[in-house]
Amino acid sequence: MKSYVVIGLGRFGSAVAQELMRIGSEVLAIDSDEERVNGVAPFVTHALIGDATDEAVLRSIGVQDFDCVIVAIGENLEHSVLITLALKDLGAKKIVCKARDDTYKRVLEKVGADRVVVPERDMGRRLAQTLNNSNVLDYIELSNTFGLVEMTAPRVWVGQSLLESHIRERFGITVLAAHDQDGSNFVISPPAGYVVKENDVLIVVGRSEDFEKVQKL
Repeated sequence: MKSYVVIGLGRFGSAVAQELMRIGSEVLAIDSDEERVNGVAPFVTHALIGDATDEAVLRSIGVQDFDCVIVAIGENLEHSVLITLALKDLGAKKIVCKARDDTYKRVLEKVGADRVVVPERDMGRRLAQTLNNSNVLDYIELSNTFGLVEMTAPRVWVGQSLLESHIRERFGITVLAAHDQDGSNFVISPPAGYVVKENDVLIVVGRSEDFEKVQKL
């Protein structure tokens, strides 16, 4: 079982803490706001009222013993920086920070965050991708150029094997998995001889520009 500390229990932090708990992780949540802590307490392993900018508070938690610490403050750059620096000094294994924008992101990366997410920007890009293509069911940005897409199989691929449709050669994308629309018959790493069915949903990875070629089918 993996263990996490979630610092900051606004909408983002609370959602992350509860989802981590739901999937079977151990979660310690902390915020200086008593009402927020009480709101999330029934849904996590432990919930504490405390000021995470105080290094003594982080030391008392034993942040170095957790698999990951998530700094979910986002709006207050100074606090996020202070917490991140303290976590590095205390030997936190992995630090994930929320940032308001790309400027905040660069600063947090400079002071030692292992990963920085910009939820509003990322969700906006995912929504744009799904709205722009009726085949796309979900889009996850992996980097500035690569993404992971869940999409219904284009009609021209139906009845052909992955090899016959030349998906990788023509479009530069790789099919990671395939399943029926109800989520059944899930096939991981389908072989080249896998024949695409009419109701298939494909999970593929590739560059954003490659997905644009698929949208024209």
